[in-house]
Amino acid sequence: MELAARKKKILTAVIENYINTGEPVGSKTLIETAGLDVSSATVRNEMVDLTSRGYLVQPHTSAGRIPTEQGYRYYVDNIMSVPPVSNEGRDFIESRLYDNAESPESILKTATDLISELTDCTAFATTPNGENSRIRKISFVQTGAHTAMAVLIASNGIIKTKLFRCEFIITPEILGIFDKALNELCAGVKLSSINQPFIQSAAARFGELSLFMPGVLMAIKEAALSAEQVSVCRSGMTKLLFMTQINAAAIRRLVEFLKNDHDVASLFERQPIDTTITIGSENSRVELVSSSLVTTRYFVDGNPSGVLAVVGPVRMNYTRTISILECVSECAGSIISELIEF
Repeated sequence: MELAARKKKILTAVIENYINTGEPVGSKTLIETAGLDVSSATVRNEMVDLTSRGYLVQPHTSAGRIPTEQGYRYYVDNIMSVPPVSNEGRDFIESRLYDNAESPESILKTATDLISELTDCTAFATTPNGENSRIRKISFVQTGAHTAMAVLIASNGIIKTKLFRCEFIITPEILGIFDKALNELCAGVKLSSINQPFIQSAAARFGELSLFMPGVLMAIKEAALSAEQVSVCRSGMTKLLFMTQINAAAIRRLVEFLKNDHDVASLFERQPIDTTITIGSENSRVELVSSSLVTTRYFVDGNPSGVLAVVGPVRMNYTRTISILECVSECAGSIISELIEF
């Protein structure tokens, strides 16, 4: 239901004051901060009406009002305006991301650190989906007389390494043979195709050379499997401990849930492309019913890819959080796209 202009102004003032102070907001404060040219009695009557409609609640007798989840939802959907990050802020974000642009994972880890630092909430990122990715290149680094590392670079920019061991002495010449043979075989092949039948077929194709390559082939298979899977980056987990509106048992459940890569990746996989805000009990997971979740997808090479997200209290500064999240998302996606093109 559409609210009248004065009620919108009062609801906005209550929410923004409560976000800033954490204290119930009274009529006197509203008149001072919202620029209302009406009496305290009029403001109180409007607050009573907003309370009866479910947008505000009075935590105890004689206290001011605080917003309900319904109040936050109305504010987010109908009132809130998200300002863009300043040019100086964008330059700072881009600089931090470029300083750590060795791989998509390093970019996303820096992105979560930035988001957590700037929003004072817990931040998450998922790596680009490897479902349709292909092997771009395989290289090898010797680590010992009998050991070396296979380095697999996928088309989505993900880099995975896997150690392997050989019974014979490894030389640069042997690694050169492996490099040539495996790049001719695997370059351009989908990650999902590097399975056991593929490895068996490769062994048959290489003939006698395959006698020297069982460890190498298994390392490539395991690296491809790892590159295909979605990884989760997180930052600011300790900030969850300071969400005072949640009791200790609920915080423990929330932390345990958010530490589980599979559960978090599954949650974010269902998120739409656009920025989405789910508030409190709107969340599908019981562990998140006392929190708010803000998510957005970053784009790689023009296509929607992984997710950047913030988990924080329902009393979250939504405008600032969304502004920062969207800016970091845009910058991270652009830098990952440059990295992949390179």
